[in-house]
Amino acid sequence: MVWSGSGGVAGLAVVLSLGVSACAAQAPVDLTDSCSIFDAERSWYRATARSQKRWGIPVHVQLAFIYQESRFQARARPERKRFLWVLPGRRPSSAYGYTQAINTTWKEYQESVGRRGADRDDFDDAVDFIGWYAARSVKRNGIEPGNAYSLYLAYHEGDGGYSRRSYVGKQWLVDVAHKVQRRADQYRRQLPACEERFKPRWWTLWTF
Repeated sequence: MVWSGSGGVAGLAVVLSLGVSACAAQAPVDLTDSCSIFDAERSWYRATARSQKRWGIPVHVQLAFIYQESRFQARARPERKRFLWVLPGRRPSSAYGYTQAINTTWKEYQESVGRRGADRDDFDDAVDFIGWYAARSVKRNGIEPGNAYSLYLAYHEGDGGYSRRSYVGKQWLVDVAHKVQRRADQYRRQLPACEERFKPRWWTLWTF
């Protein structure tokens, strides 16, 4: 399970009230357009393309996950609970960063891929994590790499939970997964209009 909390999902109201410090990386202004996202942060295209090449998960699916989980905020955290409606209390989980991965899942990723220095607030590491997790779901549950709906359910419920259909009866989660699929489809349709200009020239291929 990537995210764990008390009756919510990272990317819904939880992340709309982000505990983000003033010095956190700023998200692109237009998050509805994949071309605008990559225009604002050109290195992000190379990061998502590397992740796609390594894990087989399409760029547009990676973007849709990050949109849902953190709205592209590097230091996103679940909103703190309130004590007596005023005093800030504990956060509902250790979810953090672009992917809202919890501590234990992130540590598993670090150990699995040998990247102990990977950070949840680093975009390159975040999309590699999404690729790693989704590729595992593809292998374990036979989900198609472009099926953002099912991959998101497995991302939220864990591969075991997905195989047990633990999402059945959680209509709010099913609705969110459909939103992720629609967002992925939107990003996919937009990319052909701009993707060529983000691809590195032959003399920069060594950094790709």
